Amino acid sequence: MSEPGGRPGQYPPWPVPVPPKRSSATAMVLVIGSVVVVVVMVLAFLAFGSPGFLRKPDGQAGGAFWSSSSSSSSPPVAPGPPAAIPGERAPMPKRTRPLADPVTCAFTPDPGPPAPKKAALPPDGPASSTGTAGVQLATTAGDIGLTLDRALAPCTVVNFLSLARQGFYDGTSCHRLSVSTGLQMLQCGDPVGDGTGGPGYTIRDEVFPELTYGRGILAMAKTTAPDSGGSQFFLVFGETNIPPEYTVFGGIDDPGLATLDAIARRGIDPAKPGPGDGSGPPTTPVTITHVTATP
Repeated sequence: MSEPGGRPGQYPPWPVPVPPKRSSATAMVLVIGSVVVVVVMVLAFLAFGSPGFLRKPDGQAGGAFWSSSSSSSSPPVAPGPPAAIPGERAPMPKRTRPLADPVTCAFTPDPGPPAPKKAALPPDGPASSTGTAGVQLATTAGDIGLTLDRALAPCTVVNFLSLARQGFYDGTSCHRLSVSTGLQMLQCGDPVGDGTGGPGYTIRDEVFPELTYGRGILAMAKTTAPDSGGSQFFLVFGETNIPPEYTVFGGIDDPGLATLDAIARRGIDPAKPGPGDGSGPPTTPVTITHVTATP
């Protein structure tokens, strides 16, 4: 083995040590003072200019929606007191560029553990991107009427109608309520009842930049991964400020919103554990007893 500046197998000779120069007391004070100033500046930057170190990042808001596989998500919201529920319905989002008609749908079997309540895959192939379908959720807390919009998310509509007609949602609970500022919704559709269940397959996201969420909106839950939705969905009854990453596929009727308002007013059950983000099981138990769908 050879070393730079020496013969093979031989290290170069150490240089002759040079005695250090004596420093004056004034010089030492100046050096120490400079070091103190630098340390103070670094700490000030970390405290006030570097999110995540001594302060929280700006703009933290939202909420997490989970669905199949590992508890599914969508943005965390800090716990807080219940927020006022707005009375006005939010406008339905619209695509700037309409979808082709028909579109081609595809559904992917989940390679994970067997589903606790497995459903047959919806049919792959063409699906219309025009028209609506009516759905009535009969629940133990009251009925919730839905209008599914194929122009927003045709394959998601195909999936929801397939699950409804198979009786997949019958007996499932709405396991997660949030009434916090920035996230006011009820999440349903999990056969396990804790946010980890699904139908044994996943569906593709059908999102677009113009998506917004507010009172009266129906959207799909999913994990943090793209195209990971399945059976879980959330019903928005108030202000919900989240990124356009969750497929909107319809709206909620006025009697359904009244049912959701009554559930929201009773709040979250403090005796049952939640995910730690201010949401949790509703005080009013909500179980879907039957879903009726019309073309």
